[in-house]
Order: sequence, then structure tokens, then C-alpha cells
Amino acid sequence: MASNNFIDYVKINCRSGRGGAGSHHFFRAKGLPNGGPDGGDGGRGGHIILEGSSQLWTLLHLQYRKHLIAQAGEGGGENLRSGKQGEDIIIQVPLGTVARDAETGEKKLEITEAGQRLILTPGGRGGLGNDHFKSATNQAPSYAQPGEEGIDEWVILELKLLADVGLVGFPNAGKSTLLSVVSAATPKIADYAFTTLTPNLGVVAYRDYKSFVMADIPGIIEGAAEGKGLGHRFLRHVERNSILLFMISCDSPDINAEYQVLLSELEQFNPELLDKQRLLAISKSDMLDEELEAEIKATLPTELPTVFISSLTNKNIQPLKDMIWTALHAE
Repeated sequence: MASNNFIDYVKINCRSGRGGAGSHHFFRAKGLPNGGPDGGDGGRGGHIILEGSSQLWTLLHLQYRKHLIAQAGEGGGENLRSGKQGEDIIIQVPLGTVARDAETGEKKLEITEAGQRLILTPGGRGGLGNDHFKSATNQAPSYAQPGEEGIDEWVILELKLLADVGLVGFPNAGKSTLLSVVSAATPKIADYAFTTLTPNLGVVAYRDYKSFVMADIPGIIEGAAEGKGLGHRFLRHVERNSILLFMISCDSPDINAEYQVLLSELEQFNPELLDKQRLLAISKSDMLDEELEAEIKATLPTELPTVFISSLTNKNIQPLKDMIWTALHAE
């Protein structure tokens, strides 16, 4: 995913189709000048529908398509003929797309499976023809229902990447390097802060042809809740991850303090993130000897599964995969 092509937030105007009017026609034929009502129903207006696609990773295709206007339904006809339904607009979106009302912020729907189709903006109902209103006391109703108006609304589409494990850490903690080592992903890697400006996904191969998905998001810094660095813009991408893998460099002045800062920033964004399973990877540990590693390990939280890794030398990469796989499939 190139950074300039990764779009995870769009605001679009959705206008569903108006329903067609019912017909108030009366049957007429030679020798039958006073036939009864035979007006058909109007057709339903077109829906605007979201469909999940496993082939999409971004909302880029909707960035410049701001207005979606569905077709109106046609009016009913004689001989109880119903009007044609308005054509639906079907928009493909990546898995993990959430739709919200732009004014209230209320969640309307979310797409989580390939091929899943949900109506985002329903079309107006077609009006009933006069045939529906005949009765013993009203045998020639001259009225029929008009079609319902369609809905005109602004909708926000947000993408929350679906992954099994999300990488959380400060800039330059080695998250992108790890992703490039364990998967075929090619994130940008450099020796300066905020190299990663957009999330990256990678499929990690495991034993016996098994695999899991790993997500790398841009680094978090203290004060992200107040908008420092890249703020919390990309943290929504770890909301659906089963596991959070915290990555802290072994050359950090205080690993425990960094871990607490990361927890604090996650809690300010969404307290429910702290309920997820957590793992800790101490990166760049090829710089440590056994004595230094033991000293650092003694200062770490005992209840937190921890592994010392090096993406450069592949140190403990397989044990890290084992730890992640075990956590993913724990009861």
C-alpha cells in the first residue's frame, strides 16, 4: 500500500431513489365501460448498497466520488402492472469498513466478510395502486399512493484494518522491519522517526502452511491524545486486532516507562483496547549480551509474555511466531 494511495476515511453524499407512484387506472374494454380499478403498484426506489471485497485495501476509489445517486422507481401501470424498481448502486469496500451518520456519528453498519451486502441508504417504497383500496363500499377508488421520497444523507466511511495481531510502539521501535522480515510486505524503512505514515498489512507464514495477519501502524508518542506526532488517527486500525504486540527497543532509557506511556495513550483513545491480549517484544536485542538481557528482563512486568528479538539476525523470530500463534488460539 503506497502511502499516497492509502485512504481510510471518506465522506460521501448518498441519495437513494424515490419510489414510483401507484396507478389509479380503471379497466376499460369493449362492452365493459365500467371496469373496476386495475392500477398497479409503483416500483421501489434504488438502494445504495455496500459490498465487502477482499481485493480492496483502501477507500481510494471513493475519494473523488462524493455523490452517489440511485435511480427512482417507475410508476405503476394498468392491468395491475407494477412499476420497474430503481437500479441499486452497489459500492465495493474493503473488509473492516464502518459507515457512520455524518451528523450524529451513529454507526449504521460495518462490513466484515467478503461478499457481504448491506443496505446503506434504502430506497423509497413504491406507492400502492388503486386496486388495493377497493372494497364493498368503495368499488371505484380514484386515488393511489404516491411513492415515498428517497433519503438524502451524508455518510462517513472509515476503514479499520482486520488483522490478528497489531504492532504498537514508539517510532523507530522496529515494527516495520519486523513486518518485512516475517511477511512479504515491503513497508518503508529508514533510520528516522515516523518513517511509517500509513498502516501496512502482512500475512505471516507459520508452521504446517498456517498463517496469520499482522498490522503495522505509525508510531505513537507521548501526547498523541493531544494531537502530537500523528495523533490517534491510525489507532482505530488496532481496534479489531485480537492481540496487541508492543514493541520497545532494547536501547530505551526506561522500557517500563515507555510501556506505560503506550498503555496510557491506548486507554485515552479507547479503554476497551486494554482488554485485549498483550505481548511484549524487546527489539534490536542483537546489541545485548546475556548479562544485559537478564538485567532488562528482571525489570519487566512478570505477567506480560515477553521475548527478546532481532529482525536483523532473526533472533527469536520463530519463538515470537509461536507465542503469537499460541495467544491467538488460547481458550
